[in-house]
Amino acid sequence: PLGFSAAEMVRAAPGPLRPYLRLMRLHQPAGTWLLYLPCTWSIALAAEPGCLPDWRMLSLFGVGAVLMRGAGCTINDMWDRDYDKKVVRTASRPLAAGDISTFQSFVFLGGQLSLALCVLLCLNYYSIVLGAASLSLVITYPLMKRVTYWPQLVLGLTFNWGALLGWAAIRGSCEWSVCLPLYVAGVMWTLVYDTIYAHQDKRDDIVIGVKSTALHFKEDTKRWLSGFSLAMLLSLCAAGMNCSQTFPYYSAVAAVGAHLAHQIYTLDIDKPEDCWKKFASNRTVGVLLFTGIVLGNL
Repeated sequence: PLGFSAAEMVRAAPGPLRPYLRLMRLHQPAGTWLLYLPCTWSIALAAEPGCLPDWRMLSLFGVGAVLMRGAGCTINDMWDRDYDKKVVRTASRPLAAGDISTFQSFVFLGGQLSLALCVLLCLNYYSIVLGAASLSLVITYPLMKRVTYWPQLVLGLTFNWGALLGWAAIRGSCEWSVCLPLYVAGVMWTLVYDTIYAHQDKRDDIVIGVKSTALHFKEDTKRWLSGFSLAMLLSLCAAGMNCSQTFPYYSAVAAVGAHLAHQIYTLDIDKPEDCWKKFASNRTVGVLLFTGIVLGNL
């Protein structure tokens, strides 16, 4: 039987191209989904009642998510190449392993950002300015683990910018009573899944001297994750009420709550393989909410 996965596509790519695809994490699409899904929520919420979301915008934002996630990973690896060499999970990354040079990655970054700019220029003027404003977060996020135990919060502010941008791309500007709670919900969601992700590397992080919420929360992690999840659900309810969402939407919010509760309850923070499994399962959270928004709108 024929099968397909992003990892297989990268393995099948020509040898000289493979390190660049791995640099932009094309073989690990979970992060791209987590960047893209808040965009889909916003685009779907902005659709007129009784209408499906704008497929052209969904497509544009999908391309943009691949490019900006790739650019973010490239920047991250450029900043962290010396740290990555000291961590087993990241030592094989192209820059850390010496498969490509810093100059080559810099040129590749320029190419990704140029293509992302082309996508951005397809949007209205308000969205162009709003989208460009996120670049400072993309550049500075990788440095945060050196200075604060809350780099996951900065990642949340960065990764969920699409919750603002998607609505603006459809409506021409942000409706803050909807966009702000949706953005806050996304930030809280990121604090959940990226804290789980950070528990994979906590032993190495202590040795090399970088910080994370996983190290800050320690054995209280589940309590913190429960608080973030509750804040996410309340924010989603506020966003739904402010744009007159209907029963399917709130059903999806309840399903998201159940998924997060099960995820947190069964999480073993001392098993990296379980942390990865729980992290990757958050794509289901995003898809559930998108489906609820679409059905609620219809």
